[in-house]
This record gives sequence, structure tokens and C-alpha cells, in this order.
Amino acid sequence: MSRQNWNRTSRLVQIGTGRDERTGAISFPIYPSATYRHPGVGQSTGYDYTRSNNPTREVLEQALADLEGGARGLAFSSGMAALTTLFLHFSSGDHLVVSQDLYGGTYRILDQVFNKFGLRSSYVDTTDSTAVAAAIRPETRALLVETPGNPLLGVADLKVLGELCREHEMLFIVDNTFLTPILQRPFEFGADIVVHSATKYLGGHSDLCAGVLVARDEDLGERLYFLQNSTGGILPPQDCWLLIRSLKTLPLRIERHCRTAMTIARWLQQHEKISAVYFPGLENHPGHSLSQRQASDFGGMLSFRTRTPEQARRVLERLQLISFAESLGGVESLMTLPAVQTHGDIPEQDRLRLGIDDCLLRLSVGLEEVEDLIADLDQALN
Repeated sequence: MSRQNWNRTSRLVQIGTGRDERTGAISFPIYPSATYRHPGVGQSTGYDYTRSNNPTREVLEQALADLEGGARGLAFSSGMAALTTLFLHFSSGDHLVVSQDLYGGTYRILDQVFNKFGLRSSYVDTTDSTAVAAAIRPETRALLVETPGNPLLGVADLKVLGELCREHEMLFIVDNTFLTPILQRPFEFGADIVVHSATKYLGGHSDLCAGVLVARDEDLGERLYFLQNSTGGILPPQDCWLLIRSLKTLPLRIERHCRTAMTIARWLQQHEKISAVYFPGLENHPGHSLSQRQASDFGGMLSFRTRTPEQARRVLERLQLISFAESLGGVESLMTLPAVQTHGDIPEQDRLRLGIDDCLLRLSVGLEEVEDLIADLDQALN
């Protein structure tokens, strides 16, 4: 049976296995060499300079493309390095439509960096396809969607938005960090580019910083590779190896994240000191039915609202098992206060309009026993 016929989980486990033909290494080696010896003038082994190509990164990038079902995968030194390279694809005077419920760092780089060079952005509720359509201008070149959103877990209709982008000849870009390709496959809904902060679930162990772009077709992938090679924000070989290692267990980790998050969301929903829970797996979530149609599960991220800002801060101070820390997607459970951390760069009036206030807490559910996590939340809330 050929590799193409293997289940995706099997292909992930086998990343790099047998690729080092000289030694037969099961774990593909780390190649830290910055440069490579040429066989002769005008000849190359396929590797010339490690910014342009590296054997370890090559194995990783091929696996990333296979995982998302795209033509070309590219690995970067961080999620922001990946987004920076992506935004360099556009020109001064171009316009982007972007999810308003998105990571604060994406807002920061568009508003405070690329805005200076004439790349304009409009922030829209992408769960409302009518609002997205209304934001499109003649100079609009792309739609960037995070779904589920960050931190309020809004769910955008990928199929409808994909059709809208085709109609207007725009690039459709989906940030798939929260659900990963294990749960959500944006290319099946018309996406042209998929983005990941691989620091999160793809890495999964809070021990590396990485970003990913995957292009749907070879031509677009080659254009993005030109930018990656030209600007140089590549993922180093050691971190490429760590990410290869992590991808091998991604399906197992995601399954546990999902199961535990559902249990905790239902428990929080019944707690007298919680005024709201944001999790697409709950039947009263406005994106619940849509999530069931376009994803195979609901992920490991949830947010909830305490009744007062003081209570939210006390919860963070009292946590024992769960860590008060930024980031998400690791084996360890992490909680953050988005208003002052992950989304602190968004102007206060915009944050409050979106509902990102000092009562909102975001929880990245880890792999600890669910009973221990609930006990920690219970003692912190009480």
C-alpha cells in the first residue's frame, strides 16, 4: 500500500521515517549546516544555503503541505514571521478584510506596521457574511479569517466566504491555528492559503516558536517561497525537528483536548459565578450547528466571563494546576486575561465593543486529568 493511501494519522507518525537512506534513521536527523559543498561548478546537491533550503526543514514543510492537503508548505520562525511574509505579498494601496475577533498581534502588525506602507485593513464580524460582502472594495485583495475567533470563539462560514472570495477574485486566507487540520480543512471550502501559529497546537509542548503557511497551488506556493527566501524568517533546523516530533502525536493530543474542553465548558456553564461561556461545542453557542458542519470537533479553546473584574483577577492569582500564562495549545493548561495580554494592543474602545473586557478569561485546555482541572477552577472561583 502506497503512502498516499495511508490514513492521515499514519502519515503523521511516519514523517521523516526512512528518509535518511544512508543510516536508516527512524527520527530524521537535524542538519545544522548553514552551507553545503557543491559537487562542481554549476552543480548542486539541491541544497546551497540553509535560508533557501535545509534537509530537516524540507521534510517538515512537505509534511505540513500533506497535513493540510495543499501544494506547498513553508515553515517560519514564528506565527508573526509567517504573517509578515504573507502581507509582503500585497502592494501599497491594496485592501484586506480581516476578522475583528482575531489575535491582537495580527491587528498590531497591520495597524502599526503595514498601514505605514499603504496596506489598508477593515475589521469585520466574519461570522456575518453580509457584513464581509459590504466591506469589500474595488481594491480589496484578500479576506483573512480566524475561525473560531480569538478570544470569543465566533464561527465563520468558510463555504460562504470561500464563494464570496471567488466571486470577487480575492485570496481567501484562513488562520487554522485553533482547530488544526485534524479538525478543520480550509482548502475543502475554497481557501487559498492556510496560516498557523505552530507554536500552539502543532508544536503542542510550549517549547518552540514557529509559524506556517500552506498554499493551495504550486504557483502561489512558489511566490510565497520567494518571499520566505528573500526575507529570511525561516524556522531553524533544531526547531524544525521539534515540530516534526510534535506532529507525530497531534491527532492523539487533539482528541484529548476536545474531550476535556467539552467537559469543562459544561461545568462552567452551570457555575453560579460565571455569567457566560464561549465554546462552539455548547448547544447555545450561535456557531454550534455551523461548527458541526465544517469541523469534526470543537477544539480545546474556551473563554468565560466572570461577574466582576476583581473576580477574574482573583481567579488568575489563585490558580494552582492551570498556569496564568500567554499562548495556547500546549499539553499544559494555560489561562490568560486577553484584555491586558493577548489583545492589549487593540484600542480600548474597540476591545470593549467586541466584548474583550476585564471580566473575560481565556482557557487553553491541556492534557491533565479533567477532574484535577475542574477542582482547580472550582477552588479558584470560590
